[in-house]
Amino acid sequence: MRDEQRIIYMDNAATTRVKKEVLEAMMPCFEEFYFNPSSIYGPSQHTKALLDVARDQVAKALGCDPSEVYFTAGGSEADNYAIKGVAFRNRAKGNHIITSAIEHHAVLHTCQWLEKQGFEVTYLPVDEEGFVTARQVKEAMTDQTILVSIMMANNEIGTIEPIAEIGTLCRERSVYFHTDAVQAVGQIPIDVQALKVDLLSLSGHKLHAPKGVGALYVRKGVRLDNLIHGGAQERGRRAGTENVAGIVALGKAIELADAHLAEHAQRMRGLRDRLIEGILQIPYSRLNGPAGDRRLPNNVNVIFEFIEGEGILLNLDFEGICGSSGSACTSGSLDPSHVLLAIGLPHELAHGSLRLTLGEFNTPQEVEKVIEVLPGIIEKLRSYSPLWLNHLKEEQTKKVQSKEDTL
Repeated sequence: MRDEQRIIYMDNAATTRVKKEVLEAMMPCFEEFYFNPSSIYGPSQHTKALLDVARDQVAKALGCDPSEVYFTAGGSEADNYAIKGVAFRNRAKGNHIITSAIEHHAVLHTCQWLEKQGFEVTYLPVDEEGFVTARQVKEAMTDQTILVSIMMANNEIGTIEPIAEIGTLCRERSVYFHTDAVQAVGQIPIDVQALKVDLLSLSGHKLHAPKGVGALYVRKGVRLDNLIHGGAQERGRRAGTENVAGIVALGKAIELADAHLAEHAQRMRGLRDRLIEGILQIPYSRLNGPAGDRRLPNNVNVIFEFIEGEGILLNLDFEGICGSSGSACTSGSLDPSHVLLAIGLPHELAHGSLRLTLGEFNTPQEVEKVIEVLPGIIEKLRSYSPLWLNHLKEEQTKKVQSKEDTL
């Protein structure tokens, strides 16, 4: 096994290391407060109280009432619950849903499944930086539109969407608005009241809680069908004995993230911008997504022409550096990223992407290490690439022709 001291982990959009404070908050749930919170005896009520504390912590970070927070097994379940729940509960009012072409597959595949159930879905295109506009949403709306689902920030290229503008439009048109905020929570400020969202999904393992826990914010008055049936947990909305340890961890993690949000974002931006600056010194490279404050503070996504991302990742791994070429949920696919195709990249370029996502445990020294080793990796991979060799021949031919034209 590789010496863990050598590992430079820059795939925090895929998952994050559980913080020590979060792990410590979880431990009593396994040893002291292991009781089923639905039981009526005294010790169970102490366990139930831990759920109440965690619900308060999540609510404070989102700017909502604790009664509007429902715990799930993760972001994908929260997305499914929001979209399917609204769709089926409000089918008598309409059957039209609006989303974007760059959503996480938990949203896209849910919408595609709903199409098979008789719903109509509009997939809005995005511009070259990954943005969708409120005007697009407005123009796509019909009298059958019951739900709009637009992600708060893209998991691959870091684009932060104009959620408040879209939320205002949806509120004016009495259309439910859901946002997948899995990548945004813990990175940028979130206030569900100001954003005017009706439903918001989040996941614990993206902000230093363990995998297998998430939450869905449901604004009071929003009507939706249940996704999971059984017991009366989560006030009758989500059956299944609660994952108390995971929920406690989520509460602690989001409390810590919220308390240090501005400081964390500033630090991430510094590391991000230095990483982008260093990487773009490599010839025939480009940044995917917007720059500056319109981008998640921890996200770097770049394209290297004439090579494929898989080779980059394997060579980085040999150096002890962990990155990705897109969403972790599609890492086994040979198809290029649907996000990169949606922003207009051709297939051959979309295959050459590298995503590096920073986290609290990354250091400036690690950033410099990546900047140091990456140019050699790209140069080596291009030396094997027929596309690169053809490019060099074409460049040489142009030079010869240019000299002949000047004679």
